[in-house]
Amino acid sequence: MGIIDIFWIFFMLSALQPVMQRYYLDSMRTRKITQLERKRGTRVILLVHRQETMSLLGFPVMRYIDVNDSEEVMRAIQMTGEDVPIDIILHTPGGLVLAALQIARAIKSHKGKVTVFVPHYAMSGGTLIALAADEIVMCNHSVLGPIDPQLGQMPAASLLKVVEQKPIAEIDDQTLIMADVGRKAIQQVEEAAIELLSKHMDIETARKIAGKLATGTWTHDYPISAEEASSLGLPVSTNMPKEVLQLMMLYPQPVRKQSGGVEYVPIPRYRDSQKQSSQL
Repeated sequence: MGIIDIFWIFFMLSALQPVMQRYYLDSMRTRKITQLERKRGTRVILLVHRQETMSLLGFPVMRYIDVNDSEEVMRAIQMTGEDVPIDIILHTPGGLVLAALQIARAIKSHKGKVTVFVPHYAMSGGTLIALAADEIVMCNHSVLGPIDPQLGQMPAASLLKVVEQKPIAEIDDQTLIMADVGRKAIQQVEEAAIELLSKHMDIETARKIAGKLATGTWTHDYPISAEEASSLGLPVSTNMPKEVLQLMMLYPQPVRKQSGGVEYVPIPRYRDSQKQSSQL
């Protein structure tokens, strides 16, 4: 065997390695999802968005909720019996209001119990989806976020503040138009949130929560903890199944050229040495 043959073998193995790794990861995900479905007697749907990196140019592309996601989630719900409970695992920065609202309404109309699991975060459109669930399960440090509309890079609520605080003669036409669109967007999202929440609570409580989340009370990236979400009146619990956290480990952040800033040995550690050894 010559050097050229060794080179070609190495090249083919290198080309196949990502494919085999992807196949192994997909198989592990399918097995974990099936195990969770059997244990809980539910349909499990994952909506997980990670920041992807283009392998050629090396720049990050943030994934978000789009119409493809809404089509897939609605298809999964349609394939599920009306009396079958649904578990939705959310890990997303948000996305299109249209797509998030389609998913949320499909959840709301499902007759079986719908539980949303938020192991890390579900911001913006992810929170809008969570509002439709019968139960929101969070970890002690996972977060939801406000659902106030954003117009480009600007919060709709802030545009309305500009119009309220400045003389109209000093405001350009584009800002006035965007403020008008922003007013409509806030009203639409607030009404949608009331519609979703009214399934689980009285209309006045739904109005109060929707107003808090949709009208610019906080900045758009404000983290709403499980404790604060519960105090708002949302149906939140912190009984996160370990299987959900294990499943999330199979959705790693894509590897980049720079080394990550977090490292640890991925095995449980306890003060009780006997309990620890049993886990190993």
